[in-house]
Amino acid sequence: MGDSVFPCGNDLKNMFEMKKLEILYEDNHIIAVNKNCSDIVQGDQTGDQTLGDKVKEYIKKKYNKPGDVFLGVVHRLDRPVSGVVLFARTSKALTRLNKMFQDNEVKKTYWAVVGQLPKEEQGELRHFILKDSEKNKSHALSKMRSGAKEAILTYKLVSGLKNYYLLEIDLQTGRHHQIRCQLAKIGSPIRGDLKYGFPRSNKTGGISLHSRKVEFLHPITKEKIVIIAPTPEEENQWKEFANVNKNE
Repeated sequence: MGDSVFPCGNDLKNMFEMKKLEILYEDNHIIAVNKNCSDIVQGDQTGDQTLGDKVKEYIKKKYNKPGDVFLGVVHRLDRPVSGVVLFARTSKALTRLNKMFQDNEVKKTYWAVVGQLPKEEQGELRHFILKDSEKNKSHALSKMRSGAKEAILTYKLVSGLKNYYLLEIDLQTGRHHQIRCQLAKIGSPIRGDLKYGFPRSNKTGGISLHSRKVEFLHPITKEKIVIIAPTPEEENQWKEFANVNKNE
């Protein structure tokens, strides 16, 4: 990965344990973190510390930077979702990455655990997503309606275990709660996702949706970057699919 700089040393190790911050990739222009399901990427009404704030603290301490640290939010994950989150460390990288996401030049792969296998083991889902801002929820519609946006994803069955199934999902569009509401629409809500119809919550409070991989050309060097996030260690369901992780 070119001129990547990876954290090292006891001080950084202690800081990681305290903040539960796992750096997946880092160079002078971008930094990627493995988000916990409890983290929020940007501030909300809870007032909780954001993942962006944690990353800023890490950069400030590691490089002894005075004053404010620049960090651009490139994309977001819902709070109960884990996995790769990418940030820009320079304004040039932020501008270029924003355009790459808008132009669908960044490949995003997710893993989702569901309790009901879709009718087809692999396929494409096309719906029209209508967001309800008041309830912070989206609806996947079969036909276009005013205010709705087209949503497309492809999925395939990776593994089955007991009463659960692991799906790999490639997003073609990035709509609000897209994966969650599209899978619920076909009768396969994500494990732990009470908002979209799964009957039980997960012990961690999160849902079994994980941003597994992000692939793109580096906005400055044009090198191909592939970032893979390990699944949450505290969630037993992911441990039971450990054989899948090894075959990645």
